[in-house]
Amino acid sequence: MLRRSEPAAPATRKLRRSELRSIRRSAPKAPRKHPVSVLVTMVAVTGMFAVAGLPAYAMSTKTTTLAADRASTSSQSIIVDAQSASIAPTRDGYRATTPQQLAEMSKDALRADNNAEYLASGARELGDDYPWPYELATFQGGGLSPLNYFYRECVDFVAWRLNRDAGYYAEPYKWVWSTLTPTGGNAYQWKYAWQSHGWTISSTPIVGSVAWFSSNHVSYVKAVLDGGYVLVEEYNFNPGVYGQRTLAIADVDAFLYPPPA
Repeated sequence: MLRRSEPAAPATRKLRRSELRSIRRSAPKAPRKHPVSVLVTMVAVTGMFAVAGLPAYAMSTKTTTLAADRASTSSQSIIVDAQSASIAPTRDGYRATTPQQLAEMSKDALRADNNAEYLASGARELGDDYPWPYELATFQGGGLSPLNYFYRECVDFVAWRLNRDAGYYAEPYKWVWSTLTPTGGNAYQWKYAWQSHGWTISSTPIVGSVAWFSSNHVSYVKAVLDGGYVLVEEYNFNPGVYGQRTLAIADVDAFLYPPPA
């Protein structure tokens, strides 16, 4: 019995290049992704893995952390015993210079300058023996000498000479403001003080007398010269310094004789 034969398989063949190009052109193309979007996607995925790997305590919120800090702070305390609290801080013997010390240092610098100028002036060689030529004058902020007149004023110098001539070279001095011119220490007041004491006032000079000027100045008579002149020594005719002058006797308003011993 004859069987029907199976249909023969279609013969296969290799596609031509032109046919392959046609197939490729007709196939739908996959959409291209922008490079930036790819990078963002990669970062996001990496971040997700990093967060997933963190321990649970690292995920706590800011509020939780603040609450924990408060609880930790409130639980702390500092205990200082009474002995420690009473100990004053030390600075290894350091002491700050006070304003008073600074002012005195400034005065010392002025005194040094005054002394240098005085030594260079030649006043000692001329015969000045005033004990305080370096002290601050009134225009430098100076104060009172041990005679209670202002340093380097005409009245202080003459009061010193009256003490020296009476043999008082150091404290306690005999002639100070309260004993010499208690009615007023300014030079123009000295004549009235002599009158109040009853001491001699004359128009004739003698060595050691006070040459008094109503213009508020006094000098010490060092010598009586021929021809009606006197040589006087003085301070503060030129501000704060020693000097000598030769004057006509007529130019002096009065001569105050030294107080009695």
